[in-house]
Amino acid sequence: MIPEHFSLRQLNLMVRDAIEMQLPDEYWVEAELSECRERGGHCYMELIEKDEQTNTPIARASAKCWRQTWQMIQPHFEHVTGQPLHAGLKVLLRVYAQFHETFGFSWIVTDIDPTYTIGDMARRRQEIIRQLKEEGVFDLQRELHIPMFAQHIAVISAAGAAGYGDFVHQLEDNDYGFKFDVQLFPAIMQGEQVEQSIIAALNKIYEANALVGSPTDRFDCVVIIRGGGATADLSGFDTLALAENVAQFPLPIITGIGHDRDESILDMVSNTRVKTPTAAAALLIDNLLQVLTRIDSAQQRLTTAISQRFANQKERLSSMQTIIPVLAQRILSNAKHRLELLELQLQGYDPQLLLRRGYSITLHDGRAVRDPKQLKAGDEIETRVEHGSIISTVKK
Repeated sequence: MIPEHFSLRQLNLMVRDAIEMQLPDEYWVEAELSECRERGGHCYMELIEKDEQTNTPIARASAKCWRQTWQMIQPHFEHVTGQPLHAGLKVLLRVYAQFHETFGFSWIVTDIDPTYTIGDMARRRQEIIRQLKEEGVFDLQRELHIPMFAQHIAVISAAGAAGYGDFVHQLEDNDYGFKFDVQLFPAIMQGEQVEQSIIAALNKIYEANALVGSPTDRFDCVVIIRGGGATADLSGFDTLALAENVAQFPLPIITGIGHDRDESILDMVSNTRVKTPTAAAALLIDNLLQVLTRIDSAQQRLTTAISQRFANQKERLSSMQTIIPVLAQRILSNAKHRLELLELQLQGYDPQLLLRRGYSITLHDGRAVRDPKQLKAGDEIETRVEHGSIISTVKK
C-alpha cells in the first residue's frame, strides 16, 4: 500500500498558505548585509545576524527588492547615507514573508531606513576614533610639518582618474612657474578594496623612500585624492587599519577625496584635509608661494640693511675726511713744538757753552776723564779750552 502523500508542489503550496496566514503583515528587521547585488533592475541581498561576543553568524536569510520598489529606495538611501548598499553595512529593512512554490522562501523588501545605517556608521566611527586616541596615534600626523620646499609629491589615486588629472594640471600650470615632481601610486578609491589598496600604496611609498636613504628622503609629502561623486562609496575611508597606517606614516599626508559630507576618519587623522584634488594642488602651490614671499621679504630686508650700512660708513668716511687733515696739522704742530723744546734742551748740554764760561774738558783716547785713576804715567791727554787744545803727558 502506498501511504497518503503530497507532491512537492502541493506541500510547498501548503507552506505558502501557512506563511501567508501566520505572517500577513510587514515587519521592520535589523540585519547585516553579507552580500548585495543588482540584477535585471532587482536587488538581491543576503542577510546575517552575528553573535555580539563571538562575531559568528547565528541567523541567515535571503531578501529581494523588486525593480519598482528598488528604483525608489536606492537613490534615497544613497543620497542620505552618501554610499550605496554593500556588504558589511548594518540595515533596517521593512519586509514581508514570501514563499514561492518554485523559488522557495524570501523576505521581500519594501523599504530601507537610511537613518538606522547612518547611526550604525556613526557608532562604528566613534569606536574607531576612540581606539585611535587610546592607542595615542590619532594626532601623530599633525605633529609633522609640510616642508617649506615641498616639491616631490607622492600621489595615491586611481590611475586615469579625472581628479588626478586635475591635480597634475593645476600643479603644472601654476602662475608662478613652480616645478613639482609628481609620482603616482595607483590604488582603488571606491568599494570594499579601498583599505587594502591604499595601505599597499603607502607601503610602496615607504619602500621607495627607504631605497634613497632615510624614510623621508625621496618624497616631501603624500597626497591621497579622488574625484567626487553623488553616490560614491566612501566607507572604505572609515576603517581602523587604514587610519592606523595613515596616522603613523612618517611623511605628512594631505587628503582631498572630494566629498562635502562629514569628514571621514582618514581626513581626521591626516596632516591636512582639503575637499578636492585641485584644492590639494592649490595648497602645495600656496606653500611654495609663502616660502617665496618669505625669501623676497628677507632679501628686501637684507638689501635695505646693507644699503643703510653702506650709507652710514660713507657718511663716517666723509666726516673723517674733514677731521683727519685738522688732526694731522695739530699732530704735526705738536711734534714740531716738541722738537723745538728738545733742541733747546740739547743746546743747554752743548760742551762749547761750558768752554765759553771758562771750563775745560780733559780727554783721553777721545773720552772725557772723570777720575785721575783712569790715567797712568805716559798717557797722553788733551785739554780743551774755549780757544784751543793743550796736549799733555802724564808723569805720575
